[in-house]
Amino acid sequence: MSGKLGDEALDVIFREARTHNAWKDEPVSDETLKQLYELMKWGPTSANMSPARIIFVKSKEAKEKLAPALTEGNLKKTMEAPVTAIIGYDVKFYERLPELFPHAPEAKTWFNWSDEWAEMNAFRNGSLQGAYFMIAARSLGLDCGPMSGFDLNKVNELFFAGTNIKSNFLCNLGHGDPAGLFARSPRLSFDDACSIV
Repeated sequence: MSGKLGDEALDVIFREARTHNAWKDEPVSDETLKQLYELMKWGPTSANMSPARIIFVKSKEAKEKLAPALTEGNLKKTMEAPVTAIIGYDVKFYERLPELFPHAPEAKTWFNWSDEWAEMNAFRNGSLQGAYFMIAARSLGLDCGPMSGFDLNKVNELFFAGTNIKSNFLCNLGHGDPAGLFARSPRLSFDDACSIV
């Protein structure tokens, strides 16, 4: 394994990838969603904590349940997307550490001493997994429409009530319609965003 991807793969994952706002009427199979998760789960997290929890909203009934939590600007595109993933994180992720990080039996105690500390780690590592999620989706030929324009508390109430899971962001999935794309926005240059010391 050379460890270096070719330009075509890099274009698919990063350089030519776009945030989609319109969707072709093409379904996304449950099998593809399973493949997506099976790829993303290999991305690293602190102590292999793997706090991300995902609900794939596909059915008409589930989309209608989600609708009241969306901002007006995100409603139409979310209703039309074949799938909307709710990317959440488990604030009690540490309960699974004996299974996920078995070579350090004390790992659970690194995180369960403070709710604030546990949630900060869950959010950070769950966000990392959300990025892996989009890379995996694009690697499988899907387009993504990530967004944070929704009522977090309402999504938690509607989809995660009675659990230790909180919502982080939403990501529409499918085959994007290029007609709905905005002009490509600029990015910061290396010199603007980075330094080498």
